[in-house]
Amino acid sequence: MPSGSAPAARVVYEDNHLLIAEKPPNLLTQGDATGDECLLDQMKRYLKQKYHKPGEVYLGCVHRLDRPVGGLVALARTGKAAARLSAQLRAHGMEREYLAVVQGAPPETGTLTDWLIRDEALGDVGCVPEGTQGAQRAALAWQRLAADAAAGTALLHIRLETGRKHQIRVQLAHAGYPIVQDLRYGQGMPGEPIALWGAVLRLTHPTRGEKMTFVSLPRGAAFEGYRDAAEALIQAGSDNR
Repeated sequence: MPSGSAPAARVVYEDNHLLIAEKPPNLLTQGDATGDECLLDQMKRYLKQKYHKPGEVYLGCVHRLDRPVGGLVALARTGKAAARLSAQLRAHGMEREYLAVVQGAPPETGTLTDWLIRDEALGDVGCVPEGTQGAQRAALAWQRLAADAAAGTALLHIRLETGRKHQIRVQLAHAGYPIVQDLRYGQGMPGEPIALWGAVLRLTHPTRGEKMTFVSLPRGAAFEGYRDAAEALIQAGSDNR
């Protein structure tokens, strides 16, 4: 499916209105100034080839994952679906849950509320005082699923209240729990993917009104020691479909 050296996405679900894809790490969700192939390109090509569609294929990007992050992404196959899914996202009706391996010893549960602003020149995002011009509120909650005292890491199940650029990475680093292998906001060795994964996606089907849950097991060396805990969360998500 990919061209060149772009990693290949996987189709998890599709119908006439909705497509759910598992984006691998280091693949853009949507095209940018680099001109590199993105998830949207791959899925458009997939639909064009599968259904022998002439001309341009419509596919709407409802939300994004950062380039280094793998996991589930919802795409809309019709304009009606795009509008309804986007409205769900704004109303917090679309739930996105993540798994992350972090440095440090976070408490069993926690919440973070910060104000984030982007440095347009560098592309970085940082925490700033409330009231700073241009800053956006960011909030999340976590549950610690497992910890490795010897390695000084922990596996977190994260639920987003808001969806800001680089939000999870910036907020956890600011709190003192940087994500393992986050080369931008923490540290790590080049070549290994960041230990952050979009593992559970819950939404209402844009035309049928059906509640749907999709799950994806994280990949990467940092998750290997937490395989059992990650699989238990994914199984629980599958049981709640």
